Amino acid sequence: MSRKQSLSPDCGQLRADLSKRLSTHRAVRKPRTQTERRGKFTDVITISQRPAEAADRAVPGHWEGDLIIGARGASAIGTLVERSTRFTILLHLPLDHHAETVATAMIEAMSELPHHLRRSVAWDRGSEMAGWQDISLQLQAPVYFCDPHSPWQRGTNENTNRLLRHWFEKGADLSTYTPDDLKIIAAKLNSRPRPTLDLDTPAQRMAALISQAA
Repeated sequence: MSRKQSLSPDCGQLRADLSKRLSTHRAVRKPRTQTERRGKFTDVITISQRPAEAADRAVPGHWEGDLIIGARGASAIGTLVERSTRFTILLHLPLDHHAETVATAMIEAMSELPHHLRRSVAWDRGSEMAGWQDISLQLQAPVYFCDPHSPWQRGTNENTNRLLRHWFEKGADLSTYTPDDLKIIAAKLNSRPRPTLDLDTPAQRMAALISQAA
C-alpha cells in the first residue's frame, strides 16, 4: 500500500471531525451594532427618493444622522451633520438611546434652526429611529432611510463620526458627557477650517445661512 493510500482514511476522518466541530460549536460572528440596532420597520422613505439638491449639496438644509455608541452598547451620543456646511450638532442621550429619547432630542435641537435649514434628515434603519414619523411631522421635514447595511449612503455623517472619535473613544462610557461638554466639542469641530469649504469653517458657513434668513 502506498503512503498516499495509507494516509487517506485518516485525513478523511480529520476533515470530517473538523467539519463537525465547525458546524456545531463555532458561532457565526455578526457585527454587534447591526445585531443590536437593526430596525424592524419597513414603512420608510428610502434615500433614493431624496431630492437631487441634497446629493450635490446645492441647497443647504439636508442633514445626515447616526449614533455614536459607547461601551457595551449602553450609552450613545447622537450626531447630525448638515451636508453643505458640514456643521455638526450633538444630541445628549445620557440615559438611553431608545426611539422616543432620540426623537425628543432631535426635535428639540433642530427646532432651533430656520425652516429652510431643516429640509430633510437621512439616517440608517436603526431601531432608534422608529419614531421617524413624529420627527418628520414636528420638524416639517422628511426623514430618508439608507438601504440596509449601506452606511456610505450617509458618508458626510460617517466621516464626521470618525473625526468625533478623537473625543469619544471606542469603548468609553458616553453617558459621562454633559450637555455643556457636547456643546464645547461640537464648537471645536465646527471651528475647524475645511478644505472642502475653501478653508471656511462650518460655523462660518452656517452663520452666513442663518443671517440670510434673519
